[in-house]
Amino acid sequence: MTCVAGLAEKGRVWIGADSAGVGGLSLTVRADSKVFRRGPFVMGFTTSFRMGQLLRYRLTIPEHRPNIEVEQWMATEFVDAVRECLKAGGFARKKDEEETGGTFLVGYRGQLFAVHEDYQVGEPLDGFDAVGSGAELARGALFATRGRAPRRRIEIALQAAERMNAGVRGPFHIEIAK
Repeated sequence: MTCVAGLAEKGRVWIGADSAGVGGLSLTVRADSKVFRRGPFVMGFTTSFRMGQLLRYRLTIPEHRPNIEVEQWMATEFVDAVRECLKAGGFARKKDEEETGGTFLVGYRGQLFAVHEDYQVGEPLDGFDAVGSGAELARGALFATRGRAPRRRIEIALQAAERMNAGVRGPFHIEIAK
């Protein structure tokens, strides 16, 4: 239960997230943020705070060699490093020979990507995306606020998700990657 919303515009990426930690009908408003910067990256996670901690503190991001397109590098070398990190940290799961991780948004070099549980990497054509239980509400708000300032669009998307989804709570945190 959460909402992470991202937006790529004019060579920058904004990602914002709520602060809810939800288990069943219990809610804890967490002090640790679901969105963070790591060098040139900005990431925002859902699925598990443990997964987010591994991405934030343990992930070894491989060098992006200049001869590899960003999309190719994200779908191969970057996501392979994520898989290894989640396995080593005891988070990745394997059932019937299918390995799963979690879901998060990544901003890198002015582009926004979503990494899903099956480790697929997607880049939204519209330049915005959202993940978590409030994702559809946030995506609708991002679509409806085209033309507004990027930070304000993220704020509105998170506010809409909070208003209409029981698993989304402020305060909201927004980070920018250049």
